[in-house]
Order: sequence, then C-alpha cells, then structure tokens
Amino acid sequence: MNPNDLIRIARHLAMGGVGSGLGRPRQTDLRRAISAAYYALFHTLARCGADMVVGSTPRRRSQAAWDQVYRALEHGHARNQFANMAVMGGYSAAIQDFGAMFIYAQRMRQRADYNPDAIALSRYQIVSIVNATSEAIDRFNAAPAAERRAFAVHALFRLRRD
Repeated sequence: MNPNDLIRIARHLAMGGVGSGLGRPRQTDLRRAISAAYYALFHTLARCGADMVVGSTPRRRSQAAWDQVYRALEHGHARNQFANMAVMGGYSAAIQDFGAMFIYAQRMRQRADYNPDAIALSRYQIVSIVNATSEAIDRFNAAPAAERRAFAVHALFRLRRD
C-alpha cells in the first residue's frame, strides 16, 4: 500500500468523491476519506517497521521476513503504545505528532465506519484531517532513521519485564 495514494484518494473523496462530479461530497465519501487517511498512517508505520527491522532494499532482505514484520503491526496495540506518554515524551515533536494523529485518525475512522448515528461530517473537517495526516506523515518520514526505528519497535513489539 502506498500511503501517498491513500492520501490522494482521501482528498478526492473529501472533495466530492467518485461519480459525483466533485460536487458536494456524500457522507459515505467523507467517511471513506477518514478511513483512507487513517490507513495512510497505518501503512506508513507498517512499512517503516518492516524497512527498519528487516531492510528496505528488496535484493538484500528476506521478503518473507519483511512481509511478516509489515503484517505484525496491530491497530490496538499501536494506539495503546502511542497513548503511553511516559514513553512518547522521549520522542521528537514529529514522532509525537505522528502518534497523536494515529490515535485521533483511528478514533475518527472507527466512528465513521461503525457508528451509523454519528453526527454528519463536513468537507472542511475531513479536508483538515486529511491535510494534518499528510503533514504528520511527511514530518515522520523526515525524522532521523534511528528515531523512526525506535518508534516502530515501540509500536510493533510488546515490552516484557522480568
């Protein structure tokens, strides 16, 4: 999954969606835009974890191992890890913002996907969320590799205390 493609799809849906002539977006389009924005964050983190743990060069890594690490990211575990301010406080603002955006976008996606009685979403609100998501991804990708690696490990693996 390419996170940039997901952001592009989210923007398209927020601006009116498929088959609507880019007029007023339907609530379904706005709800799917939230989902696409969240999954852009999710796949950014999954790719980062796999690249940092296994390697980013296909010729120099085991594809099976890379796939396994990519698929190891769990939505709930990642959210819980990012909510742990004792740990998150040790990261830069770019990483903290990514974690906060992940939590917020996940909550909004769950509300949009699973709550049929949720209040109506506005184009402005969704475009703002998509833009904030895109900015969080860009800042995350610009953070030092060592910090992204530590963050990915934090998101992927449970801490065991003896």
